[in-house]
Amino acid sequence: MKKIIAQRAVLPITRALVATAVGAAFAGCTVQPVVYEHPAPRVVYEAPAPNATVTVQVEPPPLPVYEQPPCPEPGFIWTPGYWAWAGNEYYWVPGTWVQPPRVGVYWTPAYWGWVGGSYVFHGGYWGPHVGFYGGINYGFGYVGVGFVGGRWDEGGRFAYNTAVTNVNTTVVRNTYNVTVVNNTTVNNTTVNNTTVNNTTNNTTNNTINNNVTNNVTNNRTSVSGGPHGVQAAPTAAEMAAANEAHVAPTREQINHVQQAAQNPVLRHSANQGHPTIAATPKPAAFTAPGVVAARPPAPVHPVTAPPPTPAAAHASPTAPTPAVSHASPPPSPPAPAVNHAPPPPPPAPVVNHAPPPPPPHPAPAPKSAPKPAEPKAEHEHEHEHGEGKR
Repeated sequence: MKKIIAQRAVLPITRALVATAVGAAFAGCTVQPVVYEHPAPRVVYEAPAPNATVTVQVEPPPLPVYEQPPCPEPGFIWTPGYWAWAGNEYYWVPGTWVQPPRVGVYWTPAYWGWVGGSYVFHGGYWGPHVGFYGGINYGFGYVGVGFVGGRWDEGGRFAYNTAVTNVNTTVVRNTYNVTVVNNTTVNNTTVNNTTVNNTTNNTTNNTINNNVTNNVTNNRTSVSGGPHGVQAAPTAAEMAAANEAHVAPTREQINHVQQAAQNPVLRHSANQGHPTIAATPKPAAFTAPGVVAARPPAPVHPVTAPPPTPAAAHASPTAPTPAVSHASPPPSPPAPAVNHAPPPPPPAPVVNHAPPPPPPHPAPAPKSAPKPAEPKAEHEHEHEHGEGKR
């Protein structure tokens, strides 16, 4: 019995020496890809992440805006941040780089969905294909449908799309470049691969340049469905991925969520939707170098009139244009009441029926004095004198 126990004690030491020798063999290499044992280890289904079946009546906040920290080392895959629920409020689970549990699996992000008048949380998982995550545009390759931030190559190494992920090509050399164009179309994602530059068989830097167009919803909503969420439905490929074998989140991911729930600065009541720890280089590394904070809200600036142009500055001054009032004019005074009754007739003249007084009698004219008779001799003398002239 003691001999068997001694042999069992020697085995871990031997394995440790072998691992040390392997590590020393790869220490001098410039490229250090993640090496997995073959055959792949047996998949162990761990407990799901906290709040995997939470149902609440409060709508999740919008996604914060933040930058992605660089990939810490080859083989890590980006998992986007999301809002989770604990107690009576939301808290932010920072986005982080995670080492996958095995070769060839992708991460399907968690999301909130509108189900039966409530908001239901759907936990994330690992699988051979990316499943449905509500059409939420988390960014950095998770554009609402599928994942364009990286892919597994035939050698079991993960290649990174430098167009949408932050990698240091001096550290991570297995990269390619695919330009992703996001349009605001819901429930219809079309991926068009147009090869522009394809550089292969390069032992130091494998780079492929393509163009990819994704028609997805480009906004900051964090809920699928409901009055304010993304109106998305799973595609045929996403429905097929839902029926595949899934791998639960790793221990590091679960610890990451648990540590976020206990951090008071990640509560929505404390950060008002702009957490100071929006993303981390590795799980639960909330105080490590490389932690990224969310962008603060844009300040509200008062609208000011633009400065006058040089031509307007030398123009002759003009009287200012009076401000146009769009208020309703004051009501006009009421019109005087119109009397439609007929005017009263004029008063009738007073008739005097008494007889008129008799006319006055004129006074008798005075008698004129008798005209004296002209002397006859003088008259005749004039008559005779006149005939003599004839």
